[in-house]
Amino acid sequence: MGDRDGRRPVVVGYDGSPGADQALCWGAEEAQLRDLPLVIFHAWHWPYPFHPLAQQVLEQVENVGAAVLEAGVDRVRELAEGLEVRTHLAKGTSAAVMLEAARDAELVVLGSRGHGGFEDLQAGSAAMQVPAHADRPVIVVRPTLPPARRDGVWVTVGVDGSPASQAALAFAFAEAELRGGSVVALCAWWDTSALPGPNRLPFTDTEMMRRAARERFEEWLRPWAARHPKVAVRTEFKNERPQGAVNEMARGAVLLVLGARGVGAVPATRLGPVTQSALLAAPCPVAVTPP
Repeated sequence: MGDRDGRRPVVVGYDGSPGADQALCWGAEEAQLRDLPLVIFHAWHWPYPFHPLAQQVLEQVENVGAAVLEAGVDRVRELAEGLEVRTHLAKGTSAAVMLEAARDAELVVLGSRGHGGFEDLQAGSAAMQVPAHADRPVIVVRPTLPPARRDGVWVTVGVDGSPASQAALAFAFAEAELRGGSVVALCAWWDTSALPGPNRLPFTDTEMMRRAARERFEEWLRPWAARHPKVAVRTEFKNERPQGAVNEMARGAVLLVLGARGVGAVPATRLGPVTQSALLAAPCPVAVTPP
């Protein structure tokens, strides 16, 4: 899928839905900012448990998928004249096709939900499964894009000391530099000694723990700030539960960046609870980075 010079493309999943159109807009912008080609993917499949009697029926379904891709290319031509655009039509479910595409991609962009599902569904299956299993950063574009900003652009990133949040920092600083913006780095530190009843930790110096956590947080940021001297950094150290803090700090941001799973996540889970919450409720697009 990559170019002869080794450039990996930006890959966008597209099914013609409003969410997919927003993802296409975002993906085209990413490709332009990174000077990379854009590949538009569409998955088609026969959704019934029995095979049609005539091969012609399957061909008709595939032809509909090809028409969807053509519409996507036309849309990109309106958005980004001169951008190198390729298409890929594959048989299979959306999540399976996009995970296969992610192997050779620089990053993957999806809408939070496409065609199918019930009206109030906050995120479709692909929007949850692809970030959970991809080995590349995945941007899930939430239903309402933030308004275009000409100044005060910033990227919010959640930091908790996990390997995935180290990757999130790398992505957030790079994205902010591409967009000429700044980074708001958030650490939500929940004081376990303040828990009521039997869950409270005895003999705990809360202030000392908080101070040590904040020092480690700021220490983590210094190398990234040094590598990106043009990117201004603001730190936010919140003494509250991370799910609420992350979504609140994402308000007004052009992008929220989180690791796939952070400190305290159940080992068997692919996505931590904070990241899952953001994919369902964040007020801006969410980038999920693997460790």
